[in-house]
Amino acid sequence: MLPAFGWQAVFTQWEFAPAVTAAVLVAAALYLWGAWRVGRRHPARPWPWWRTGMFLAGLAVVVFATESGIAVYDDVLFWDHMIQHLLLIMIAPPLLIFGQPFTLLLHASRNPLHTWAKRVMRSRVVSFLTWPPFGLVAYTVTVVGTHLTGLTGLIVQNPVLHDAEHVLYLVVGYLFFLPLLGQEPIRWRISYPIRILVLVLAMPVDTFTGLVLSYASPGTYTVGPRPLGAPGPAEDVHLAGAAMWIAGDAIMLAFIMIVVLMWSRDDRSSWATSGWLEAARKSRFDEVVAPASPAATGPGRGSIDDDEHLAAYNAYLARLNRPGGDGTG
Repeated sequence: MLPAFGWQAVFTQWEFAPAVTAAVLVAAALYLWGAWRVGRRHPARPWPWWRTGMFLAGLAVVVFATESGIAVYDDVLFWDHMIQHLLLIMIAPPLLIFGQPFTLLLHASRNPLHTWAKRVMRSRVVSFLTWPPFGLVAYTVTVVGTHLTGLTGLIVQNPVLHDAEHVLYLVVGYLFFLPLLGQEPIRWRISYPIRILVLVLAMPVDTFTGLVLSYASPGTYTVGPRPLGAPGPAEDVHLAGAAMWIAGDAIMLAFIMIVVLMWSRDDRSSWATSGWLEAARKSRFDEVVAPASPAATGPGRGSIDDDEHLAAYNAYLARLNRPGGDGTG
């Protein structure tokens, strides 16, 4: 029998998963090699350190969810099982997405790998898999299908299905959040209001699943002896429902706030750029029309597109059309 579940057990009870460890080490090594290669090829524009940190943090969450005490207790405590699912579908994928591994691949690679990677990212298969409606449907089917159907009991009792479920959650979470939070060179460039709408539409999935479990009778959700001090079977299922409902909705709300922040930053950037371009355009305009109409370009005059400026610009065009005209007199 396992000891009582708690923070100490989470960090002291570990189980080694060779496949997970190997995959994480390979992914981390390839990413760090790519970041080093970009820094070597472009010393003035090295790969952002914070993106490297995000990607490595995502890999760390995968290890934590599948090898720490969270994984040790996931067969005997259903609410711990639910926490594991949230880590794999809602925490690890966005962190990996913020690391922009595919953009890093394009920056670090050369032909023919570079051309092949670009073609794959723009292929019909990838375009369909990263299509936001597909991601939303996949997210809904995965969350509901693995918690509210007969698959739940089968997955807990079959180690192979259980491991496949972990992979499924990680992949579905990545495909769902990629077009909403990422900036990878995929086909879809959806507006920020649509991103928020998709996240809002996904929230009822977590709410519905959590509410159903919160009022469900105990079923075949765990195997093996329960740890010391563990809640009863019914309370365990209800706690799992509360975790999905409250924690899932809170995480989704946090992502909505992140999208709003990204939206505001893009707006400020576009305003700054448009202001600089407008200043440059006005400066050039004043330079070319000044000989014809000093009054129109003098201090305190109106907009660059007002009537006086337009008249001055028309006069400038007329001078250009004269035989031998150079626009200066």
